[in-house]
Parts: sequence; structure tokens; C-alpha cells
Amino acid sequence: MERTLITLTGSSQAALVDQDIAHIGRVMRPSLQGDLGGPILPVTYWRKRLYQLLDTGNLSHAQLCAVDSLLLQLDQFEAEPPPVWMGPAAASSAPFQPLHIAGSRHI
Repeated sequence: MERTLITLTGSSQAALVDQDIAHIGRVMRPSLQGDLGGPILPVTYWRKRLYQLLDTGNLSHAQLCAVDSLLLQLDQFEAEPPPVWMGPAAASSAPFQPLHIAGSRHI
């Protein structure tokens, strides 16, 4: 089986970079916030992905601005203290009282 190298035209490569930037912009923050177990993917992962985009070398001005904005978001995320998770809500001291509707009859 013979392998063929696929080369992308400039517009195809730009479209892929745009898609990658959009994807990172959508999923980076939620993955950093994660859950009670911590981030799903760490800051170092996202920073590496963004630097790989910069290393492609042929980014448009708009793409450079978008990547720079995402890098600034990472810096801001690292500067913020991690959220303090509160324990379960305290139970009310009053016992549960069923709702009684006036005029209702039980069968």
C-alpha cells in the first residue's frame, strides 16, 4: 500500500487553524474548571496547544489576536485562586411541613 502525502493549500490550512482556535476557545475554560476532582486538562496542555499553533508560522493577524487572547485567558486563570467548594447545604432546623390546601378533601 502506497502512502501519499497530502499538502494543504493556504486557505485550507487557514481554515483548519481557525477551527482549532474556535475549538480551543470553546472547551478550554470548562476543561480548566473541571469538577471536584480538579481540571480535566491542565493549563500546560492548553498552553502547548496554543504555542503549536503559533509555531505553524503562517497565522493571520486575526488568528494571532485570537491565540493571544486565549493565552491571556490562561494567564488570568492561573492568577485566580482556585474556587473554594462549599460543603453540603446545612439542613433547616424546622422539620418538613406538608402543604395543606384549604378546602381540599381526602378520599
